[in-house]
Amino acid sequence: MAGRIPQDFIDGLTARVDIVEVIDSYEALRKAGREYVARCPFHEEKTPSFTVSPEKQFYHCFGCGAHGTVIGFVMEYCHLDFVDAVHELAHRIGLQVPKTEGGEERARRGGESFDILREAADYFRRQLRDHPQGRLAIDYLKGRGVTGETAAEFGIGYAPAGWDNLSSFMGGKFSAGTLAEAGLLIKRDQGGYYDRFRDRVMFPIRDARGRVIGFGGRVIGNDTPKYLNSPETELFHKGRELYGLYEARSSVKQLERLLVVEGYMDVVMLAQHGVRNAVATLGTATTPQHLERMFRLVPEVIFCFDGDRAGREAAWRALEQALPALRDGWQARFMFLPEGDDPDSLVRKEHKEMFERRVENAITLSTFFYDTLVGRADISSIDGRARLVELARPYLARLAPGVFRQLMVDRLAELSKMNPDTLARMLAGAQRTVQPEARPRNTPGERTVVSLVRKAISHLLRKPVLAQQAGDYKRLIRMDTPGIGLLVEMLDLLRDNPHFTTAIVLEHWREREHAKALARLARDESLVPYEELDREFLDALYCLQLGYVEQQIADLNSRPRDAWNQQDKQELSRLLQEKKDMKQLIIEKSTAV
Repeated sequence: MAGRIPQDFIDGLTARVDIVEVIDSYEALRKAGREYVARCPFHEEKTPSFTVSPEKQFYHCFGCGAHGTVIGFVMEYCHLDFVDAVHELAHRIGLQVPKTEGGEERARRGGESFDILREAADYFRRQLRDHPQGRLAIDYLKGRGVTGETAAEFGIGYAPAGWDNLSSFMGGKFSAGTLAEAGLLIKRDQGGYYDRFRDRVMFPIRDARGRVIGFGGRVIGNDTPKYLNSPETELFHKGRELYGLYEARSSVKQLERLLVVEGYMDVVMLAQHGVRNAVATLGTATTPQHLERMFRLVPEVIFCFDGDRAGREAAWRALEQALPALRDGWQARFMFLPEGDDPDSLVRKEHKEMFERRVENAITLSTFFYDTLVGRADISSIDGRARLVELARPYLARLAPGVFRQLMVDRLAELSKMNPDTLARMLAGAQRTVQPEARPRNTPGERTVVSLVRKAISHLLRKPVLAQQAGDYKRLIRMDTPGIGLLVEMLDLLRDNPHFTTAIVLEHWREREHAKALARLARDESLVPYEELDREFLDALYCLQLGYVEQQIADLNSRPRDAWNQQDKQELSRLLQEKKDMKQLIIEKSTAV
């Protein structure tokens, strides 16, 4: 993100836009003490659990766990990506979004690619109607039951046979190299280019704003490959995009679930029969990026697969991807089709009502998970039940903590006939097991230091101005303690920017390693009263400083005394005095603040 929009602009935008005002324009908020509350816009609830903090410029739902900054809210609520959300908020207050150095060229190329793909889509649609060979494509579509209205809605077209039809048509406006960068041409080894899509029914793939970003081409005859997608380009990323998502969102005001099918024609024919919530992955298995995108839009995803062995193996792969993505309130289910049918043929045979009854009866992820594992273990025997636990263990470890994970563990306890508490302790113990060759972590002293780092970061997020009281903290970076680098970097940032809010800090780390951890800390309410934050923060920081001094003393004492020189002795004396002074300072500051 920062590579396209300057970070200082994002900082300024986050500072100028009031999260309360923005959210209130979508969902009515009411004052409740220091915060504002409402019913959560991201899940159904009867009593308000959605809170907005004007102090932090941060929202959090205690029901479903949704949380974030004003940019995050607009992304979630309006189903926009980061860049579009920034543009939306900038437009609200009359700002023009700038580009970073080099960003203008990327934006120019991106805009040109959109123009190229739009013109290509128009060209393919005209060929379906006007080209002599287009009749074959029309016959194919009619044979599959596609009406003219449906073909027009999805922008279906035709790429004529031949090596240079598209390149000849568009070559006068765009260079061959540019057309190749957009994924429409392929470069020959011996020089020159040729059309990527030839003699295929063409399905344009659209982004969230309806812009064409790529194509899928279905061969009419017996050539291979049967389906051909655009290659990875600046605009098109196969592992993230979903065919039909734009059309589903355009036709259904409030999507409640998405049905994931395998082919373009499945999406098209389901839509034609009134099932408007189907999407398809683009010739690849479901990825974590697909799941993240879908669960940002809907609380339920249903995977539709053939009922044969290959279909169930594909379903299991989808389950493996879904496990770490699931959160309380989100659900994945699996729908298996009768042998010989796909969604296209089944909806034509059974029509909408019966097909949707099948969707309603799709089995839950938990049922599919345990049915599959029980099939691999004889749970009538002790040995088989032990095997079941071992089979389930690595998958359960991938679930996020919460109600769903606990219920999955409880179900395993039922099947294995184990005490639920005993099983939970065993599973938790397995997760904490350290390999013999690994460096031991989290000794009692280290846990204390880590908790101090966490406390200091948490208080900084809640009250960023505390950084101005931090004193000399730079040497902490030399401590071998998890999180210390993040703490020092935050202190540096906030020292130089005393006006920064919690939201601005979070936006600085949006795409970095600690983004999720910081968001959790900002979401979790501290038990420390606001008026006591200064004292608690300084106490944590001084204790860390003391820990650093003690670490230096320990390192010095670990060396053989007979190898010490006079400088080492003086250094030990200085450190011991500093330790004494630091302890006294902690006592004084903790009572004075």
